[in-house]
Formats: sequence, structure tokens, C-alpha cells
Amino acid sequence: MPQASETMGSASAVRKAATGGLALALVVSLFFMWGVANNLNDVLVAHFKAAFTLSDLQAGLVQSAFYLGYFLVAVPAGLFMRRFGYKGAIVFGLLLYGIGALLFWPAAASANYNNFLLALFVIAAGLAFLETSANPLVTLLGPAESATARLNLAQAFNPLGSITGVLIGQFFIFSGTEHTPAQLATMSAAEHHAYAVSEAAAVQWPYLIIGLVVIGWAALIAVTRFPNARPPAVDDDAHAGVPVRLLGDGRFMAAVAAQFFYVGAQVSVWSYLIRYVQATMPGTTARLAANFLTASLVCFMVGRFAGAALMKYVRPARLLAAFALINIALTGIAVCLPGAVGVYALVACSFFMSVMYPTIFAMGVEGRNDNERKFGASVLVMAIIGGAVLTAAMGAASDLAGIAHAMLVPGICFVLILLFAIRHGRQVDRA
Repeated sequence: MPQASETMGSASAVRKAATGGLALALVVSLFFMWGVANNLNDVLVAHFKAAFTLSDLQAGLVQSAFYLGYFLVAVPAGLFMRRFGYKGAIVFGLLLYGIGALLFWPAAASANYNNFLLALFVIAAGLAFLETSANPLVTLLGPAESATARLNLAQAFNPLGSITGVLIGQFFIFSGTEHTPAQLATMSAAEHHAYAVSEAAAVQWPYLIIGLVVIGWAALIAVTRFPNARPPAVDDDAHAGVPVRLLGDGRFMAAVAAQFFYVGAQVSVWSYLIRYVQATMPGTTARLAANFLTASLVCFMVGRFAGAALMKYVRPARLLAAFALINIALTGIAVCLPGAVGVYALVACSFFMSVMYPTIFAMGVEGRNDNERKFGASVLVMAIIGGAVLTAAMGAASDLAGIAHAMLVPGICFVLILLFAIRHGRQVDRA
């Protein structure tokens, strides 16, 4: 009898491990999925600018609508997760993501740019649910001692999704047929409308497939048994005073500001890289220019690993300061030497941006108690609104002074990040 009991127990353990492994694989795949959505936007900025004859400011509203969705939905997503659990929040987020992608079909049929912005806002709302839920859930789907390794593995799939998103845009959205402003000016109103409709329609099938895959993934997760993992209960008494204390803490708010400017710099550089290539290297098609964006994402991914290795020997604040200083120089080159040299400088810039988000995040919450870390993390995530504000600001600068001079916007952001890193390092030394 004991032997039979042991056999049943062993079989139960195997089934539990298999269930946990499937759940983990499904959740890790989400990091790939939101990477696809995030960096398809960089292609859309260039595509919609041509299709709808937009100014750089108007084209940058792609990112403004997207990151505004993240900003506004981050807190509701956290509340939803506490009420319905990690799995419920993931399924709901995937449904929003899928619905937003499907909205691209009627938006393209109407050839109305505002309808695309609405669809992007819905996608971003879904991703806010996914990011809020997937990161902590990965740490719970397995032994506690390997939680960090699992999260690092999951994060590695995000840049792979980003690269895939750019490749989808490069080969399935960019038509290869481009008209110069002079050619567009000679078109009749009917011809110009037909061109806009044709270019807008290029996004229909890619986003339809993405939408159907994402909704199918939501259904698969819904029917998959997950380990009983729910967010920890909230102790209201323990949280009392935390918001006031943190929001009045200059060191913490400096990290929030640095994160705001970092996200703005990253999104601005990537959103306008294709535009910069085409403007400073005349004759380069959007499809060819997208190769430089892919190269940037590869540099970003390599930089993540290199930065993690360097931090074993260099203090994070010093590494952040060094990387920010290098990026100040690289964006300066892009401003002063537009053309091939400036393009390669911007591609290299991605390598040195790679460690900035997690490093600033860690600096913002280090030394805090558990309740302060939770609240602080949500505020630092909300700083992603920098992607909406500063991308629009860079578009306005480009319309005013040209795309090369507009690279001063991320350059100034890196100056502010450098000042934050220096100040933080000195505060740590004094502590």
C-alpha cells in the first residue's frame, strides 16, 4: 500500500510539474507578443506619414496614443489583477490586444488616421494588463530560488518579438512603392485618396492575423490549468502614508523623472530612425531603411547581456552615467553629421540604451520596504508616458528645424539621465 501511495504521489507531482511548465511557456510567450506590438509602431510612424501625408508631429501621434493607453490603464490593470488574479488579467489583456489589432481592418477600410490611433490605444490598454500581470506571475511559476533566472529568460523573448515586429512591417506593410512630395503634389484628389487607401490597406492582413493569433492565445490560456497563484493580499494599514512619503522623496522622484526621459529618448530614436535614414540618405526606401531599425534592436539585445556582465565589475550608477555620456556624444554626431555617419551613430545608441530602463528602475526602488517597492514600481511604470510626450515633441522639433536637429531632443534626455546617475552615485556614497 505505501508503494502504491508513493506511486500515486509521484504521478501527481509529474502532472503538477507538466501543468506548471505549460503555464510558464504560455506566459513567457507574452513577452514576445508585446515586443511585436511595441516595435511595429516604429514602422507605422513611417508608413502612416507617407500614406496620409502627415507632418512628423502628426506621425508621432502613433506613439502618443499608444503610450497614453499604457499610462491610463496601468493602475486599473493592477486593480483588476488583484480582483480576478493573474490569469484573469492576462486573458482580459489578450482580448483587448486582439480586439485592437482587429480594429485595424475597419480603420484601413475608412482610411481614417484617427481610427488607427484608437485601435493603437486599445492594443496598448491590453498590453498594460499583460505587463502588469506577466512579470510577477513568471516569478511564481516555479521554485522561488530560480525566480530571477525565469524572469530573465522571459525578458529575453521581448527583443526577439521586437525584431519580429520590425520584420513584419518591413516585408508585409511597406509596399516598396513610394512617392516623393513633388509626385504627391501632382496627384489629383481622387488619385491621392486612392493612394492613401492602398497604403492603409497594407496593414489589414498583418494585423488581422496578429489579432486572431492573440485571441486564440487568450482562449488557450483560459482553458489551461494554472497553479493557484494570486497577488498577495493588500494590507491597507501597511500602505497608509506610502504614497505621500514616496512622492515627497526627492531621490525617488528623480528616478521617476529619469525614467520619463529615458523612455521618451528610446521611443523617439526608434520612431524616427527610418525617417532620419530616408531624409539624410536620399533614395533609401522605407523597406531598406527598416534594416537599420532591425540592427538597432539587435544592438539593444546584445547590450542587455553586455551590460549585465559589466555590472559585475562596475557600479550601476557609474555604468549608467558612462552609457548616458556616450549616447550624448552619439546623438550629437547624428545632429552634426547627418547621413551614413549619423545613422550608424543612432544604431550604436541602442546598445548603450539597453541597460537604462532596468537600472533606473532598480535605483528608484532600492533600499525601500516591500510596500514602498510595490507603490514605487507602479509609479515608475507610469513614467512610460514619456514615450507619448517626448515623441510628439521630437516630431514638432523635426517639423520646425529638420529631423537631424530634432535628435537634440533625445540628446537632452541623455544629459538629464547623466545628471541623475551622477547625483544618485554621490548620494549612495554619502549614505
